[in-house]
Amino acid sequence: MKRYEQVAKGLAGQIEQGVYLPGERLPGVRRLSKQFSVSISTIMQAHQLLEDRGLIRARPRSGYYVRTSVWQVPEQPAMTSPKPRPTRITGQQMAMQLSQATRQPEMIQLGAAIPHHSFLPTQAINRALLTVTRHQQRRSASYEFPPGSAELRQQIARRMLDAGCQIAPSKIIITSGCQEALTLCLRAVAKTGDIIALESPTFYGLLQVVEALGLKALEIPTHPQHGISLDALKLAIEQWPVKACAIVGNFNSPMGYCMSEDNKQTLIKLLDQHDIPLIEDDVYGDLAFDHHRPKAAKSFDTNGNVLYCSSFSKTLSPGLRVGWMVPGKYQEQIEYLKYITSLATPTLPQLAIADFLQRSGYDRYLRQVRGQYARQVARITRAVSQHFPEGTRVTQPVGGFVIWVELPEGTDAMIIFHQALAKGISIAPGPIFSASQKYTNFIRINCAQPWDERLEAAIIFLGKLAQARLA
Repeated sequence: MKRYEQVAKGLAGQIEQGVYLPGERLPGVRRLSKQFSVSISTIMQAHQLLEDRGLIRARPRSGYYVRTSVWQVPEQPAMTSPKPRPTRITGQQMAMQLSQATRQPEMIQLGAAIPHHSFLPTQAINRALLTVTRHQQRRSASYEFPPGSAELRQQIARRMLDAGCQIAPSKIIITSGCQEALTLCLRAVAKTGDIIALESPTFYGLLQVVEALGLKALEIPTHPQHGISLDALKLAIEQWPVKACAIVGNFNSPMGYCMSEDNKQTLIKLLDQHDIPLIEDDVYGDLAFDHHRPKAAKSFDTNGNVLYCSSFSKTLSPGLRVGWMVPGKYQEQIEYLKYITSLATPTLPQLAIADFLQRSGYDRYLRQVRGQYARQVARITRAVSQHFPEGTRVTQPVGGFVIWVELPEGTDAMIIFHQALAKGISIAPGPIFSASQKYTNFIRINCAQPWDERLEAAIIFLGKLAQARLA
């Protein structure tokens, strides 16, 4: 835990114990810095965190005051209970509407999980692109056939040590984003009609691939804090001929949970016993709010049975379309599938990202953006709790930048989706996160948007739509 987080926790405890009452002014920053033996900047960071959590508020030229009505963090949704049988996926066309909405610059983008450009190191990436263009003209115009740029694979291998994975650069394949990596994985391990076990709810992009390949989805109950139910998965494997399992174990979208290391290890053992490959999507793994990068499930893989996928789309630039995978024992097959599918990932973005990583800009950027996302998630959660109907439940993610909102029974997420879209607000309706189109009263909100009057007004408007549907 960072020092400012410790200070914030201490102040929050004093407020809870009644040391500072609602409406009272907190001591000045200099006095607090002496009390906690920290710098003034640390106190200011703690103030920002407490303000985002709704415990205090700033008054211009006066200081910070305890809020008179401290908001209560909403309850989380319960463990999910999808149908315990394989399902052919339909109705994923709605996801295309989310993608199309991102092309409209005036749209308030709360639907697709794409960070606003202000959260991305755009200038640094542009400098890296210029550097590569200037110094590697001939190479940047050539193909980087699979497995991809040696420089980038070396940098990724170093990064994966933080996820607990000792991977040789030769075992990494560069892809055109994580979506291509997931597609190649499923093509390698399954054929038409095969059953794939998935978290429920799960990333709709994965469902689209499962649908396109003619596979069947077996949705497994999932907890908003602990992840996929290992007991339910074990029963499903005993009952059905599961061909592969796919998860987003670190800061899952849409729920935001992070599986414990024990559960990841147990999952790997369970799948190894049945010789079932695991497809791991770790695209959010670097975005831990507590700055502690969790281990990947791949770190417990001793048999090459885990096909690990990730990308820089959520951290550096979605537009560069650079992802990667570590396919384990499927390496040769995946390299061939990559070659016949897209020949090669564009060279210039690969070299630019390698240059950026080599200059150590990535860690500095992550330290900054993790705190920004934590504050945005807290701020939007607070706004939802204030403006949505009573009984609304919201997940409490520990990383990433999305929240999963359960509206009271009787609301229809699809109707709210269309009404909001007509007013220039994009959200992700719950049914697209399910093979059987469950979660009709759920929505996912992308919090990686700068907080301003337009965003606040959008949350208030969504709350009114939910109230109206409930009425």
